[in-house]
Amino acid sequence: MDTPAPLILTLQLDERSFAFFDEQRRRYFPKDRNFIPAHLTLFHALPGEQLETIQQDIDACASGRTPFSLEVTGLRSLGRGVAYALASPEVAELRRHLAQTWNDWLKPQDRQNHNPHVTVQNKVDPTQARALLEDLRETFQPFQAQAVGLELWWYRGGPWELVKTFAFAGRA
Repeated sequence: MDTPAPLILTLQLDERSFAFFDEQRRRYFPKDRNFIPAHLTLFHALPGEQLETIQQDIDACASGRTPFSLEVTGLRSLGRGVAYALASPEVAELRRHLAQTWNDWLKPQDRQNHNPHVTVQNKVDPTQARALLEDLRETFQPFQAQAVGLELWWYRGGPWELVKTFAFAGRA
């Protein structure tokens, strides 16, 4: 029997913030490698065979939460790319809670310290990435984004497949 594909959990951003980040990603990410929309990953590889339990845990977490703000604090180098850095005590607490719940399932990448970010360029020559980082930093002004829910995805090697969106309670 085949093991189900891994699951990815992302933070769903408000429409305005998502549109900004997604436009940046479409502009700067290599077109032949850009298969997915802009996103803020919370967990990279949850076990697909635990889908039902994971969905129940996410639903319980999302239904007890209202939308919250994240500060887009700056830009960061990824070496071969560029990302916007985000910060929020609420996202740190949410991720910490789910990491404790899923502790036995977490892979090394998901056990690391979480630094929320949205990647808008990756898999390019480091010189090209440094140039974009400098260009974007020249005009960057911190701004607010809103977290409005969670999105669970299948990862099967290509474009991600949405399993379900879990809106935060109180979302209009």
